[in-house]
Amino acid sequence: MTPAEFRAFCLEFNAAVEEFPFGPETSVFKVHGKVFALSGLDAEPLKVNLKCEPEIAERLREEHAGIVPGYHMNKRHWNTVTVRDLPDGMVRELIEDSYDLVVAGLPRATRLRLDRP
Repeated sequence: MTPAEFRAFCLEFNAAVEEFPFGPETSVFKVHGKVFALSGLDAEPLKVNLKCEPEIAERLREEHAGIVPGYHMNKRHWNTVTVRDLPDGMVRELIEDSYDLVVAGLPRATRLRLDRP
């Protein structure tokens, strides 16, 4: 997955936006003000921080060398993923899971608005 493919995939989700609160070098993808992914898209190799359920995060770290505790994040809930070390399909699933976790934490009324076309 290239940085452009990563950006495009993140922006396909309902209400997803890209912001740059840490400067132009770090893309932060949010849904209703809550972060679900962030990355320095110009970095080589491409690494992304993604939210994950704690038990699953630990298992993924044990099974994949390209997944480590989240850099500068709450290490219980965030993983840093080296994109080139994983199949594209798995990276897409991890991004989607991160988005879904963040949406699940939003107020019910906000979640209902996201479900409408």
